[in-house]
Amino acid sequence: MPKKVKVSDLVKEFHLEVICGDEGLKRQITVADLYRPGLEMAGYFEFHPRERVQILGRTELTFIDGLPSEDRTERMNQLCMSEETPCIIISRGLEAPIELLAAANQKQVPVLRTSIATTILQSRLTGFLENRLAPSTTIHGVLVDVYGIGMLISGSSGIGKSETALELVKRSHRLIADDAVEIRQTADHQLIGNAPELIRHLLEIRGIGIINVMTLFGAGAVRNNKKISVVVKLETWQQDKQYDRLGLDEETTRIIETDVPLVTIPVRPGRNLAVIIEVAAMNYRLKRMGYNAALQFTNKLTESLSEDMDDYE
Repeated sequence: MPKKVKVSDLVKEFHLEVICGDEGLKRQITVADLYRPGLEMAGYFEFHPRERVQILGRTELTFIDGLPSEDRTERMNQLCMSEETPCIIISRGLEAPIELLAAANQKQVPVLRTSIATTILQSRLTGFLENRLAPSTTIHGVLVDVYGIGMLISGSSGIGKSETALELVKRSHRLIADDAVEIRQTADHQLIGNAPELIRHLLEIRGIGIINVMTLFGAGAVRNNKKISVVVKLETWQQDKQYDRLGLDEETTRIIETDVPLVTIPVRPGRNLAVIIEVAAMNYRLKRMGYNAALQFTNKLTESLSEDMDDYE
């Protein structure tokens, strides 16, 4: 089901003044895009995006003031005619045209006002709406920041995700979330993970119980959110399963609508998972910088075999 934000949420978040249309404060905002109706003030409503929050700045209001009274009334009625229109916001603390207030009262469209400059208002509103309307999901796992790389550790219950996270925290890395990771997808398909408010900074260790990582290790051991770059899947070692030993097979997993690199680590006694995850993070950074050790090894091996074949001939 699509996410929605109420107009009243905008009023509360940005301390907007409600000039008229109190009855419409429960209207829903379904898109993060904003709109400044410039062409519409000139009379062109053919492709008017009525579902967006409408912003009137100095340019639009100055143009409206120069219109004949009949045109102002007609344009304001057109602007307020749709029930899809969430609200109209006037920036810079400017006065609302009388014709707008009359049309808004008739159609119960909230008209709001702020002293913030138009461009700054647009930026802040867009960031707020993109955050609130972004697709999201909750995944069972642990999210840690390892050398600046967001590593989402997944796996079956009891396999050692929290214990591995604790070891990483002891090695000066940072915890974002344990057990439940809330993930939202931004407009540019980045995945941002954070912990639910109730369990933020908490870590559950079987046999000890729940510990507060920030209290035990300090504020530098935690952070509130992090972009997810790699998913590390822990699974019980299977004797008959063939695991990638070179690192040439690059797997991905899909979260919401974004594909994320997947590293599968088999778990067996004696393996230091924290060190392996550190190496996975460093290796990911090297690949992003253009260095792939597995590929270089394969190329050198191919060249060596080719030279041996030439000598044999």
